[in-house]
Amino acid sequence: MIYLFAGDDSKRKNTALENLTKSLDFDMATFYISRNNFNPDQIESLYSGESLFSAVCSVVFSNILEREDHRDFILGKLEDMASSQNIFIFIESKLNKTIVDAFKKARAELNIFELSKEAKEKFNNFLLADAFGNKDKLNLWIYYRQAVDKGVGLEELVGVLFWKIKDMILKKNFYKFKEDELKNISAKLSYLLPEARREGRDAETALEAFLLESF
Repeated sequence: MIYLFAGDDSKRKNTALENLTKSLDFDMATFYISRNNFNPDQIESLYSGESLFSAVCSVVFSNILEREDHRDFILGKLEDMASSQNIFIFIESKLNKTIVDAFKKARAELNIFELSKEAKEKFNNFLLADAFGNKDKLNLWIYYRQAVDKGVGLEELVGVLFWKIKDMILKKNFYKFKEDELKNISAKLSYLLPEARREGRDAETALEAFLLESF
């Protein structure tokens, strides 16, 4: 079974996602896959029945479809995922009609939540990234709250933080953070939201607490 949660109305999307995760077997093994740990061979084993795990499991993908190579691979495997006994959950921001139609053709359960035109006041996500890079906890919290209140998706915020951390490591910008510290934060961010939802915690609150406790 495939579930797709997409759109720019993060509050309604997150509520629907949390309702689904609460309905799943708590003891079910869950695999979290993001851009950082995307592995086609592992994914293939999870839908083909070749996994070492005999019990039904759930697989949570977070913003996988943003990269063209990942997107092409996933869209080519949707029918196989739909036929699998395992559960595949996709969490995405705004998607175009072609991608949504591909999920619809694969008999996925679609959960698309769009903000009204009046609610789409644009927020500059890089303000959040810069506050993080400067270890400015006050503005990090202020910008986080502004972004969430304006409907910016949690996955989108995590994405810009991933970008900032990667950029700091590549440029060897270790004035505020040590390299190991940045890598540790990046690793924790990769599973923070899916894990919080799986445990029945509020994902918005979990990310806020993580940011405030990062330094």
